Amino acid sequence: MRHQVAGKKLNRNSGNRKALRSTLIKQLFTYEKIKTTRAKAEAIRGEAEKMITVAKNSSKGSDVDKVNARRLVASKLNNADVVKRLFDDIAPRFEERNGGYTRLTKLGSRKGDDAEMVLLELVESGKKK
Repeated sequence: MRHQVAGKKLNRNSGNRKALRSTLIKQLFTYEKIKTTRAKAEAIRGEAEKMITVAKNSSKGSDVDKVNARRLVASKLNNADVVKRLFDDIAPRFEERNGGYTRLTKLGSRKGDDAEMVLLELVESGKKK
């Protein structure tokens, strides 16, 4: 039984699962929208939103806090360009927003295996209503 075990396995071993999540989050921050299966989108959505929150909150901290926040996010993403984009472009857009940085839009089923496809995208900047 998997009582109180966080995260979804996605039918992969731990290394492949970690690489998949990292890649999908990098693509989300690079292109600001990705088309993927619902299970994969739900698996990365929370982690991506937490990274945006860390980047957003670091702007209010001291220089040490800013460096620590960048290192924390960089340890999960392993891509300096994506980290720079997250902290310099994406996080400032959500300065007035309290969570809810991503949106899932259902696209229907994939023809080959009938997997439910979704569009995971960053919402526009501004205050959440």
